Amino acid sequence: MKGEKMIKIGVVDLHTSHVAQFSQRLNHIGVEEEQWVEGGKVILAYQGSSKVTERSQIEKYTQAVEECGVRLVEKAEEMIGKIDAVLVESQEGSAHLEQVRPFLEAGIPAFVDKPFACSVEDAKTMAELAEKNGVAIFSSSSLRYTPEVLEVKKSAAEIGRIVGVDAYSPATLHLENPGLFHYGIHAVEVLYALMGCGCEAVWTVRADGAEVVTGLWKDGRIGAVRGTRDGSHSYGFVLWGEKKVQQSVISTDYLYRNLLREIISTFKNGKAALDIKETVEIVAFIEAADESARKDGLKVALPNI
Repeated sequence: MKGEKMIKIGVVDLHTSHVAQFSQRLNHIGVEEEQWVEGGKVILAYQGSSKVTERSQIEKYTQAVEECGVRLVEKAEEMIGKIDAVLVESQEGSAHLEQVRPFLEAGIPAFVDKPFACSVEDAKTMAELAEKNGVAIFSSSSLRYTPEVLEVKKSAAEIGRIVGVDAYSPATLHLENPGLFHYGIHAVEVLYALMGCGCEAVWTVRADGAEVVTGLWKDGRIGAVRGTRDGSHSYGFVLWGEKKVQQSVISTDYLYRNLLREIISTFKNGKAALDIKETVEIVAFIEAADESARKDGLKVALPNI
């Protein structure tokens, strides 16, 4: 990317470790060179307040971001006209629509961190705002771009058609992000990365220590998510293909670097690395799964996206 324009990036809400991890890799500070990502630099940030992240933790993230040479602003909108792209980093999915709205309306492309939204209505509104203003909007778990998940596509001939997937991750809970929205979304992203869109209904079994969501796809395939809260935790999946069964534990060594490459590509090319329709369906999947859990595991159909 040498000689290409450096994308000036702003961050809204310093509420997750991602703000430090992203700033370090983009600004080439505090991490090994193999973790660096070219093409963009974080220059401004708005700290914000949170119903999820403790103030003391926000202060730690703020310090880490400032150590990367990022300047704080008093209002998020102050960044408009000074940045080329924005990262929305609140952990409150329900807050994302109003946080990203002024940037989309100003024609600024956006990455909205997980959870994209906590309702299909909010998710669709953000997608429509981006389309109306002709800008890219992108959201994804970093697990989607880990080598183990990407390798499946490279091995398509060996695996054959994917007929089913079980994905798993930790799934801590928070009232502001119901059910799998808070952290179990990682496993849902892996499930969709491998199965693709097309889920029509879900059934959920939820207990204090875990929850399992089974999804039925329109073509008859079955995919499942296991979100863990008790016992040992890990990330991974079991994939059933026409030609082989593949079991993979997911490594987290390069997940931020790989995700950032997709984010920069989105900002640079003006086209989201992931179709926003898939992100909206992921929100629908989790919303339906939470409804099924409240109804003691009854079948809940996904809305027509």
